[in-house]
Amino acid sequence: MADQLSLMRELSIKTDSKIVMVVLDGLGGLPHPDTGKTELETAVTPNLDALAQRSICGLSDPVMPGITPGSAPGHLGLFGYDPLDCLIGRGVLEALGIDFDLHDGDVAARGNLCTMDENGVITDRRAGRVSTEKSTELAALLNGMEIDGVKVIVEPVKDHRLVAVFRGDGLSDSVTDSDPQRIGFKPQHVEARIESANRMAGIANKFLEKATGLLSEHHTANGLLLRGFSHKPHFHGFKEIYKLDACAIASYPMYRGLAKVVGMTVVKTGSTLSDEIATLKENYGKFDYFFLHVKATDAAGEDGDFDRKVSALEDFDRMLPRITALEPDVLMITGDHSTPALIKGHSWHPVPAMVFGRYCRPDRVDEFNESACLSGGLGRLPACHLMPVAMANAMKLEKYGA
Repeated sequence: MADQLSLMRELSIKTDSKIVMVVLDGLGGLPHPDTGKTELETAVTPNLDALAQRSICGLSDPVMPGITPGSAPGHLGLFGYDPLDCLIGRGVLEALGIDFDLHDGDVAARGNLCTMDENGVITDRRAGRVSTEKSTELAALLNGMEIDGVKVIVEPVKDHRLVAVFRGDGLSDSVTDSDPQRIGFKPQHVEARIESANRMAGIANKFLEKATGLLSEHHTANGLLLRGFSHKPHFHGFKEIYKLDACAIASYPMYRGLAKVVGMTVVKTGSTLSDEIATLKENYGKFDYFFLHVKATDAAGEDGDFDRKVSALEDFDRMLPRITALEPDVLMITGDHSTPALIKGHSWHPVPAMVFGRYCRPDRVDEFNESACLSGGLGRLPACHLMPVAMANAMKLEKYGA
């Protein structure tokens, strides 16, 4: 994959053409038992279908066939990076997403406020998606502990999400999560993956024990789960590779953090899809690449709400003409992974993708969904290959070889 990035760096050129990449988070789904249709097949999406008829379509694997991706690897693939080579921890993304000043050596972890029963068993990993106002109050309760010479900084992110940053000497991020990522289980003991991480594991467990005590009277948010322990990474930036002035439009902090890691300019936007599209329009003359993130599809899938995910897809479809009216040279619509309501979480299933542009060679796909895209001209390809396809159709790549 390093060869692909090197090739992109060699072939990419600066032009005035514009690329818009829309990521419908958790786009892919599975058939409803009663209808045999996925969420995308069930949704009434005339604008997506009309665009698909003028596009080249296919299915993409975020990491590789059979592998269920997290949000970070799912997006890195769409940005053209091999997620097997460029893994970023969830904790770092949450921290950067709220503009937290991470120091070299800090270890950041994503925190979920959760609900536990009297036996310490997790009954809700998201504490009923407790409000940001409430999580801000609880983050302040946990903030500022010092454990064995290490300061623990806790900041609210959004809804039930927090970030915990461990600051001290000699901390390793090679530790396991406390979050089992399923209900009906107790939080896991944080363990070292390598011997030098024993100190970090011990500090994390002491912090979690103290945090659980402080939160015990705050039902429904009476517990804390940590995952994605990570240091701030360093790798080649988006502009260096693609010669693009890139803009990220995302309402959720984690995705803003991911965009920052790869060197995109993250602009302020509101929390709704309408807000995000307005932000796209306001900034359209300032950049030549736009990453626009849509969260509602994924949230509905994770909640197991099939009908709500259908509604989120239909909401986006109604908004799509506001994006196409900007007349981008290339418009790519896809997802970072599948989140079927049937599974209530991320899955390994390939994701529908379409690329529209003047120089695309349209295929015979006439609807935008999993079944139709299976026969599309893109075939089934790794997600990291979509970025070169978009670049080529925007006439931003020179010829390779003599």
